[in-house]
Amino acid sequence: MMLPDYWLTRPTSNFDEKALIAFDELLNTTLSIGGCPTIEYALPWPKWQFLCHLADAHDIALHGSGDATIPLFEPRQSNDLEEFGNQKAIYAASDGLWAMFFAIVDRERVTSVTNACVRLADETGTIHGPFYVFSVSQSALPAQPWRTGTVYLLPRSTFTAQPPMAFGSNQVHIAQLASFVPVQPLAKLTITPADFPFLMQIRGHDDQRLQEYATALQTGAPWPSNP
Repeated sequence: MMLPDYWLTRPTSNFDEKALIAFDELLNTTLSIGGCPTIEYALPWPKWQFLCHLADAHDIALHGSGDATIPLFEPRQSNDLEEFGNQKAIYAASDGLWAMFFAIVDRERVTSVTNACVRLADETGTIHGPFYVFSVSQSALPAQPWRTGTVYLLPRSTFTAQPPMAFGSNQVHIAQLASFVPVQPLAKLTITPADFPFLMQIRGHDDQRLQEYATALQTGAPWPSNP
C-alpha cells in the first residue's frame, strides 16, 4: 500500500499519558464555562496534539477558519468535485491537523488550495495513517500566505462522515464530516502559523493545471497531457 512521497504522516501518533490527562482536563474546564469560550492554552504540548486528541478520542468535530467571531454555523452550498463535498452543509474535520490548515491559510491571498487527510484500510481491516497533503497556489507560496486563525470545536452528534472510497483492494477513509443542520460551537482555539507542524511542507501547485484536471473530471474531457 504505497502513496506518493509527497503525502505526509502525523509527526507522532502516541502521546504520553500526562498529556492526555491534561488535554481532557482542559477540555472539561473549557466546556464547563458554557457559550463558546476561547481556550486558554498554556500546556507544554503542541496545540496540534491537543486538537488531534479531541478529534480522535471525543465526539468533537473541528472547523478551521479565519473568522474568530462565528456564533452559529449554518449549512452553505459547497463547490466540490466529490458528491459528498458538494452539498449544502457545514463541513468539518475529524482530524486536528487538517482543521489547522484551513485556519492558517489566508484564502484571500491564494487562488486555490488542494488538500486531503485520509486513512487507508487494507484487506485485513488494519488502518494505516492518517496521511496528509497540503498545497496552495504556486504563485502565492513565495509570499507565505499564512494568517492567525481559529479552530472551532463543534459537537459531532449531527455530523455524518464521508463514506469510504475503494482504492484497489483497500478502502480510503477521508476525515471529512458534514452536518445538514445548524451547529452551535462549543469552544474555539487560536492558531498561529507557527502552531502548524507542516508549515514548511505546504506545497505549491499550478492553478491552470489544477483547473484542467478539475474540468476533465467534471466533463469527461481528455486527461491533461504531461507538460
